[in-house]
Amino acid sequence: MKTFLSSVCLAALTTSAFAADALAPVDETVIRQVSGYGEIYGGGVWFDEFDEGDIWAYGGAARVNVPFAERWNAQGDLTVDAIDIEGNRLHSIGGALHLNWRDPASYAVGGFAEVKTYGLPGGGPDQDIWDWKVGPEAQAYFGNVTIYGQAYYGGLEVDGIPVDVDLMGIRGVARYFAQDNLRFDAELGFHRVNLTQGGTDADLDVVALALQATYRFTDTPWSVFGRYQYENVSISEASDSLDLHKFSVGLRASFGSGTLLDEDRNGATMDTYRPNFVLPFVGG
Repeated sequence: MKTFLSSVCLAALTTSAFAADALAPVDETVIRQVSGYGEIYGGGVWFDEFDEGDIWAYGGAARVNVPFAERWNAQGDLTVDAIDIEGNRLHSIGGALHLNWRDPASYAVGGFAEVKTYGLPGGGPDQDIWDWKVGPEAQAYFGNVTIYGQAYYGGLEVDGIPVDVDLMGIRGVARYFAQDNLRFDAELGFHRVNLTQGGTDADLDVVALALQATYRFTDTPWSVFGRYQYENVSISEASDSLDLHKFSVGLRASFGSGTLLDEDRNGATMDTYRPNFVLPFVGG
Protein backbone atom coordinates (compact mmCIF):
# COMPACT_ATOMS: atom_id res chain seq x y z
CA MET A 1 0.00 0.00 0.00
CA LYS A 2 2.91 2.39 0.79
CA THR A 3 4.40 1.75 -2.66
CA PHE A 4 1.02 2.45 -4.25
CA LEU A 5 0.70 5.71 -2.25
CA SER A 6 4.10 6.89 -3.44
CA SER A 7 3.23 6.10 -7.07
CA VAL A 8 -0.11 7.93 -6.92
CA CYS A 9 1.34 11.01 -5.25
CA LEU A 10 4.26 11.14 -7.72
CA ALA A 11 1.89 10.88 -10.68
CA ALA A 12 -0.33 13.64 -9.29
CA LEU A 13 2.60 15.91 -8.46
CA THR A 14 4.11 15.66 -11.96
CA THR A 15 0.91 16.23 -13.96
CA SER A 16 0.34 19.66 -15.53
CA ALA A 17 -3.00 21.46 -15.72
CA PHE A 18 -4.21 24.55 -17.57
CA ALA A 19 -5.25 27.41 -15.23
CA ALA A 20 -7.20 30.67 -15.65
CA ASP A 21 -7.86 33.57 -13.26
CA ALA A 22 -11.55 33.79 -14.07
CA LEU A 23 -13.91 30.84 -13.78
CA ALA A 24 -15.10 29.93 -17.27
CA PRO A 25 -18.81 29.38 -17.87
CA VAL A 26 -19.82 25.93 -16.74
CA ASP A 27 -20.15 23.60 -19.71
CA GLU A 28 -20.38 19.87 -20.14
CA THR A 29 -16.74 19.51 -21.31
CA VAL A 30 -15.56 20.89 -17.96
CA ILE A 31 -18.02 18.87 -15.89
CA ARG A 32 -17.05 15.60 -17.55
CA GLN A 33 -13.28 15.96 -17.13
CA VAL A 34 -11.34 13.65 -14.82
CA SER A 35 -9.43 15.78 -12.33
CA GLY A 36 -7.67 15.67 -8.99
CA TYR A 37 -4.56 16.64 -7.07
CA GLY A 38 -1.67 15.39 -4.99
CA GLU A 39 -0.29 17.21 -1.96
CA ILE A 40 2.38 16.93 0.71
CA TYR A 41 2.73 18.79 4.03
CA GLY A 42 5.01 19.19 7.03
CA GLY A 43 4.65 20.84 10.42
CA GLY A 44 4.39 20.19 14.13
CA VAL A 45 2.03 19.20 16.96
CA TRP A 46 2.07 20.41 20.56
CA PHE A 47 0.06 20.10 23.81
CA ASP A 48 -0.85 22.94 26.18
CA GLU A 49 -0.76 20.75 29.28
CA PHE A 50 2.72 19.17 29.02
CA ASP A 51 5.89 19.08 26.98
CA GLU A 52 6.57 15.86 25.07
CA GLY A 53 9.57 17.25 23.24
CA ASP A 54 9.53 18.00 19.54
CA ILE A 55 6.59 16.36 17.74
CA TRP A 56 6.96 16.65 13.98
CA ALA A 57 4.02 16.05 11.67
CA TYR A 58 4.09 15.19 7.96
CA GLY A 59 2.05 13.41 5.32
CA GLY A 60 0.16 13.81 2.09
CA ALA A 61 -2.89 12.96 0.04
CA ALA A 62 -3.90 12.08 -3.52
CA ARG A 63 -7.49 12.60 -4.70
CA VAL A 64 -9.05 11.85 -8.08
CA ASN A 65 -12.60 12.68 -9.20
CA VAL A 66 -14.17 10.67 -12.05
CA PRO A 67 -17.48 11.94 -13.47
CA PHE A 68 -19.83 9.32 -14.91
CA ALA A 69 -23.46 9.13 -16.10
CA GLU A 70 -25.29 12.47 -15.83
CA ARG A 71 -23.89 14.62 -13.00
CA TRP A 72 -22.70 11.59 -11.01
CA ASN A 73 -19.16 11.63 -9.61
CA ALA A 74 -16.93 9.05 -7.93
CA GLN A 75 -13.95 10.37 -5.98
CA GLY A 76 -11.13 8.24 -4.59
CA ASP A 77 -8.77 9.40 -1.81
CA LEU A 78 -5.49 8.05 -0.53
CA THR A 79 -4.05 9.71 2.60
CA VAL A 80 -1.03 9.25 4.83
CA ASP A 81 -0.40 11.07 8.12
CA ALA A 82 2.49 10.64 10.55
CA ILE A 83 3.97 12.18 13.68
CA ASP A 84 7.51 11.68 14.94
CA ILE A 85 8.32 11.95 18.65
CA GLU A 86 12.08 11.80 19.19
CA GLY A 87 12.50 9.16 16.51
CA ASN A 88 9.35 7.17 17.32
CA ARG A 89 6.86 7.32 14.45
CA LEU A 90 3.10 6.84 14.58
CA HIS A 91 1.37 6.77 11.18
CA SER A 92 -1.89 6.04 9.40
CA ILE A 93 -2.67 5.07 5.80
CA GLY A 94 -6.24 5.56 4.62
CA GLY A 95 -8.41 5.12 1.57
CA ALA A 96 -11.84 6.65 0.94
CA LEU A 97 -14.50 6.50 -1.76
CA HIS A 98 -17.03 9.32 -2.25
CA LEU A 99 -20.10 8.98 -4.48
CA ASN A 100 -22.22 12.05 -5.20
CA TRP A 101 -24.67 13.75 -7.55
CA ARG A 102 -23.53 17.30 -8.30
CA ASP A 103 -24.90 20.38 -10.00
CA PRO A 104 -21.84 22.71 -10.12
CA ALA A 105 -24.11 25.76 -9.96
CA SER A 106 -26.11 24.67 -6.91
CA TYR A 107 -25.15 21.70 -4.72
CA ALA A 108 -23.74 18.20 -4.36
CA VAL A 109 -25.18 15.37 -2.26
CA GLY A 110 -23.89 11.85 -1.63
CA GLY A 111 -22.02 9.62 0.79
CA PHE A 112 -18.60 8.18 1.57
CA ALA A 113 -16.80 5.16 3.04
CA GLU A 114 -13.30 5.21 4.53
CA VAL A 115 -10.85 2.61 5.87
CA LYS A 116 -7.56 3.30 7.72
CA THR A 117 -4.73 1.19 9.08
CA TYR A 118 -2.27 2.33 11.76
CA GLY A 119 1.36 1.69 12.57
CA LEU A 120 2.62 2.17 16.15
CA PRO A 121 6.17 2.99 17.27
CA GLY A 122 8.03 -0.32 17.55
CA GLY A 123 4.78 -2.18 16.85
CA GLY A 124 3.74 -4.85 14.39
CA PRO A 125 2.22 -4.50 10.93
CA ASP A 126 -0.36 -1.86 10.06
CA GLN A 127 -3.14 -4.47 10.04
CA ASP A 128 -3.00 -4.80 13.88
CA ILE A 129 -5.15 -1.65 14.22
CA TRP A 130 -7.68 -0.45 11.65
CA ASP A 131 -10.95 1.46 11.50
CA TRP A 132 -13.82 2.16 9.12
CA LYS A 133 -16.33 4.99 8.68
CA VAL A 134 -19.41 5.54 6.50
CA GLY A 135 -21.77 8.47 6.25
CA PRO A 136 -23.60 11.13 4.22
CA GLU A 137 -22.11 14.38 2.94
CA ALA A 138 -23.37 17.39 1.01
CA GLN A 139 -22.22 20.74 -0.33
CA ALA A 140 -24.10 23.92 -1.21
CA TYR A 141 -22.69 26.58 -3.56
CA PHE A 142 -23.40 30.30 -3.14
CA GLY A 143 -21.33 32.30 -5.62
CA ASN A 144 -17.84 32.41 -4.13
CA VAL A 145 -18.83 30.48 -0.96
CA THR A 146 -19.09 26.70 -0.47
CA ILE A 147 -20.73 25.12 2.60
CA TYR A 148 -19.76 21.49 3.24
CA GLY A 149 -21.40 19.16 5.79
CA GLN A 150 -20.47 15.57 6.67
CA ALA A 151 -21.47 13.01 9.31
CA TYR A 152 -20.20 9.47 9.95
CA TYR A 153 -20.47 6.31 12.02
CA GLY A 154 -17.84 3.59 12.25
CA GLY A 155 -15.76 1.26 14.34
CA LEU A 156 -12.19 0.43 15.28
CA GLU A 157 -10.61 -3.02 15.60
CA VAL A 158 -7.49 -3.90 17.63
CA ASP A 159 -6.24 -7.43 16.98
CA GLY A 160 -5.99 -9.52 20.14
CA ILE A 161 -7.76 -7.02 22.43
CA PRO A 162 -11.45 -7.69 23.29
CA VAL A 163 -12.72 -4.12 23.22
CA ASP A 164 -15.63 -2.56 21.31
CA VAL A 165 -14.89 0.87 19.84
CA ASP A 166 -17.55 2.93 18.06
CA LEU A 167 -16.67 6.07 16.10
CA MET A 168 -19.11 8.86 15.27
CA GLY A 169 -18.88 12.49 14.33
CA ILE A 170 -20.08 15.49 12.41
CA ARG A 171 -18.18 18.33 10.74
CA GLY A 172 -18.94 21.48 8.82
CA VAL A 173 -16.65 23.47 6.51
CA ALA A 174 -17.07 26.93 5.00
CA ARG A 175 -14.88 27.84 2.00
CA TYR A 176 -14.57 31.44 0.87
CA PHE A 177 -12.94 32.33 -2.44
CA ALA A 178 -11.51 35.85 -2.26
CA GLN A 179 -10.31 35.20 -5.82
CA ASP A 180 -10.70 32.17 -8.06
CA ASN A 181 -7.20 31.07 -6.96
CA LEU A 182 -7.29 32.22 -3.32
CA ARG A 183 -9.33 30.10 -0.90
CA PHE A 184 -9.93 30.40 2.86
CA ASP A 185 -11.39 27.49 4.88
CA ALA A 186 -12.96 27.41 8.34
CA GLU A 187 -13.90 24.03 9.85
CA LEU A 188 -15.74 22.99 13.02
CA GLY A 189 -16.35 19.38 14.07
CA PHE A 190 -17.37 17.12 16.94
CA HIS A 191 -15.99 13.57 17.11
CA ARG A 192 -16.71 10.82 19.66
CA VAL A 193 -14.90 7.56 20.38
CA ASN A 194 -16.95 5.18 22.58
CA LEU A 195 -14.98 2.36 24.24
CA THR A 196 -16.71 -0.62 25.87
CA GLN A 197 -14.79 -3.38 27.64
CA GLY A 198 -16.36 -5.61 30.27
CA GLY A 199 -18.37 -3.34 32.54
CA THR A 200 -16.49 -0.19 31.48
CA ASP A 201 -18.08 2.32 29.12
CA ALA A 202 -16.24 5.57 28.37
CA ASP A 203 -16.53 8.34 25.79
CA LEU A 204 -13.61 10.30 24.37
CA ASP A 205 -14.94 13.53 22.86
CA VAL A 206 -13.07 15.85 20.52
CA VAL A 207 -14.06 19.36 19.48
CA ALA A 208 -11.96 20.33 16.45
CA LEU A 209 -11.49 23.75 14.86
CA ALA A 210 -9.36 24.40 11.77
CA LEU A 211 -8.38 27.37 9.60
CA GLN A 212 -6.65 27.06 6.23
CA ALA A 213 -5.50 29.33 3.41
CA THR A 214 -4.67 28.03 -0.09
CA TYR A 215 -3.21 29.95 -3.03
CA ARG A 216 -2.80 28.59 -6.57
CA PHE A 217 -0.28 30.23 -8.88
CA THR A 218 -1.86 31.58 -12.06
CA ASP A 219 -1.45 29.45 -15.19
CA THR A 220 0.20 26.62 -13.24
CA PRO A 221 -1.04 23.47 -11.45
CA TRP A 222 0.84 24.45 -8.26
CA SER A 223 -0.71 25.63 -5.00
CA VAL A 224 0.68 26.36 -1.53
CA PHE A 225 -1.29 26.16 1.70
CA GLY A 226 -1.04 26.69 5.43
CA ARG A 227 -3.31 25.05 8.02
CA TYR A 228 -3.87 25.37 11.77
CA GLN A 229 -6.00 22.77 13.59
CA TYR A 230 -6.98 22.93 17.28
CA GLU A 231 -8.52 20.03 19.21
CA ASN A 232 -9.93 19.84 22.73
CA VAL A 233 -9.97 16.21 23.93
CA SER A 234 -12.01 15.15 26.98
CA ILE A 235 -12.87 11.78 28.56
CA SER A 236 -16.26 11.18 30.19
CA GLU A 237 -14.68 9.60 33.32
CA ALA A 238 -12.16 12.42 33.85
CA SER A 239 -12.54 16.05 34.89
CA ASP A 240 -9.58 17.37 32.87
CA SER A 241 -9.11 17.73 29.14
CA LEU A 242 -6.22 18.11 26.69
CA ASP A 243 -5.62 20.86 24.15
CA LEU A 244 -3.73 19.88 20.99
CA HIS A 245 -2.48 22.19 18.27
CA LYS A 246 -1.16 21.35 14.80
CA PHE A 247 0.33 23.75 12.28
CA SER A 248 1.40 22.66 8.81
CA VAL A 249 2.38 24.09 5.43
CA GLY A 250 2.23 22.22 2.15
CA LEU A 251 2.44 22.04 -1.61
CA ARG A 252 -0.26 20.82 -4.01
CA ALA A 253 -0.26 19.93 -7.72
CA SER A 254 -3.61 19.73 -9.54
CA PHE A 255 -4.68 18.34 -12.89
CA GLY A 256 -7.87 18.65 -14.92
CA SER A 257 -8.93 21.97 -13.35
CA GLY A 258 -8.18 25.60 -14.17
CA THR A 259 -8.51 27.31 -10.79
CA LEU A 260 -9.20 26.49 -7.14
CA LEU A 261 -12.83 27.52 -7.63
CA ASP A 262 -13.13 25.29 -10.70
CA GLU A 263 -11.62 22.42 -8.70
CA ASP A 264 -14.06 23.00 -5.85
CA ARG A 265 -17.18 22.93 -8.04
CA ASN A 266 -16.21 20.31 -10.64
CA GLY A 267 -13.35 18.24 -9.24
CA ALA A 268 -12.06 16.44 -6.13
CA THR A 269 -13.91 18.62 -3.64
CA MET A 270 -14.66 16.09 -0.86
CA ASP A 271 -12.36 15.11 2.03
CA THR A 272 -12.42 13.50 5.50
CA TYR A 273 -11.41 14.36 9.06
CA ARG A 274 -7.73 13.78 9.90
CA PRO A 275 -6.93 14.07 13.66
CA ASN A 276 -3.90 15.91 15.00
CA PHE A 277 -2.39 12.90 16.74
CA VAL A 278 -3.18 10.40 13.92
CA LEU A 279 -4.97 7.82 16.12
CA PRO A 280 -8.69 8.46 16.73
CA PHE A 281 -8.46 7.44 20.41
CA VAL A 282 -5.45 9.64 21.21
CA GLY A 283 -5.99 12.97 19.55
CA GLY A 284 -9.34 12.93 17.87
